Amino acid sequence: MALTDWSDEILIADLNDEPSFSDDIDSLCRRLDLAPKPGEAAPDVILNMNLVTYLNSSNLAQLLKVRKKISLAGRKLRVCAVNDAVWSVLMTTGLDQVFTFNDDVSMSLASIQMEA
Repeated sequence: MALTDWSDEILIADLNDEPSFSDDIDSLCRRLDLAPKPGEAAPDVILNMNLVTYLNSSNLAQLLKVRKKISLAGRKLRVCAVNDAVWSVLMTTGLDQVFTFNDDVSMSLASIQMEA
């Protein structure tokens, strides 16, 4: 997984398919757990899922864990580039109503910046 600091306030996580997905989310959670420097806030996060082709129940739980961490920090989370198979899983589980989705990273960046 690539973690890109797009700015001081936005982190982009390019997630991979399993078996790396779980490790990617764990790495992201460790990064979010790091205390920000004085005067800095936790970042908004974009999860780029363009390489993810399947989600299992463990992956869904991990996504919810990330959402909770970001929400507790008062920051925004965007999920983007979700393919049809993954979208079907999200719709079936009702998580399409829990997360905010965008078509791609650019749209996610614009969405976060418009809410600022």
